[in-house]
Amino acid sequence: MFPERFGTLPPYAFPRLRALLDGHAPGGEVVQMALGEPQHPFPDWVSEEIVAHASEFGRYPPNDGTPELRQACAEYLGRRYGVEIAPETQVMALNGTREGLYNAAMALLPSQKSGQQAAVLMPNPFYQVYMVAARSIGAEAVFVPATRETGFLPDFAALPEDLLARTAAVYLCSPANPQGAVADAVYWDRLIGLAERHDFRIFADECYAELYRETPPTGALEIAAARGADPERVVVFHSLSKRSSVPGLRSGFVAGGPESLKRVKQLRAYSGAPLPLPIQRASARLWADDDHVEENRRLYRRKYAMADEVLGDLPGYTAPEAGFFLWLEVEDGEAAALRLWREAGVRVLPGAYLAQDAGEGNPGAPFIRAALVAPDAEVLRGLQAIRRVLET
Repeated sequence: MFPERFGTLPPYAFPRLRALLDGHAPGGEVVQMALGEPQHPFPDWVSEEIVAHASEFGRYPPNDGTPELRQACAEYLGRRYGVEIAPETQVMALNGTREGLYNAAMALLPSQKSGQQAAVLMPNPFYQVYMVAARSIGAEAVFVPATRETGFLPDFAALPEDLLARTAAVYLCSPANPQGAVADAVYWDRLIGLAERHDFRIFADECYAELYRETPPTGALEIAAARGADPERVVVFHSLSKRSSVPGLRSGFVAGGPESLKRVKQLRAYSGAPLPLPIQRASARLWADDDHVEENRRLYRRKYAMADEVLGDLPGYTAPEAGFFLWLEVEDGEAAALRLWREAGVRVLPGAYLAQDAGEGNPGAPFIRAALVAPDAEVLRGLQAIRRVLET
């Protein structure tokens, strides 16, 4: 009666976490470090902007985003990466980047390539929407280890030639969720070269691009432009959730070649849900302003320093280059998460829940992911509890 298309999907990470922890009482005042929900203050004028345009909730919003919003997104890419993007043809507003990451596969990828089932490559661990997007188009989701041995980024070039020949696209998140690793210019250049040799697309998930210690992470579009790549080769996704600490705004954008965006926009016209106009007005102003982003970054840098001080000499600790997660090696992530909850009330996510067993074991199994998103005092309490429990 029901199709098996999604019936074999593994349980989602957070229901699994509830099943693991919720039958046990917390061992202390609860510290939420499992969910990557930014909690830093956002500018007061965001609310003011929404209220000022509240009457526009009574209008259908433009499918692609207002001209002002698309212009603000294009100008942001110009300031941040030095690339020139045409706002009319190369940018579309998103109702959260998850929408775009999913619909890009639906709009742009074939289910067959070279007479075989197409492959969609992704890091392992990975953001879950990559896998379901691949399944939705009838492609094979291929999980490529992103481990300590590979610098926590996948080594796509090491894959067999026959697999690369049927690859339709690569998803890559940089800075990486959950490890915080950053793809540098050399990495992006090699990946784009690989994509050119084997004729596949790159879907660059750059949602964490504005959260970093010192050096701004390199962007896929700037390297594609520098090497003169086909503008249809790379599609990038950006979000205000992390950049501006407004996850509830559900606002982001996708940018790429004009033909790619034409097809993504066409799919959105039939099946998508454009952003309400008051949200688009606030989003345009957020993309145009960099001051609040620097303040947001300053708060995360303070938490990086806090984590380095509390956990820096703990075995298994790797200081994140960027993003807002700690990726801690603890031998058994599920057992450690349960202990942290029962003994200290700290809620973290087992790394295995963010990865798949791809024939060589689950690369996330020895890890936990802890989000540095709560207020400083709560984050410090969580870090101290993590050290206390893991040391025993």
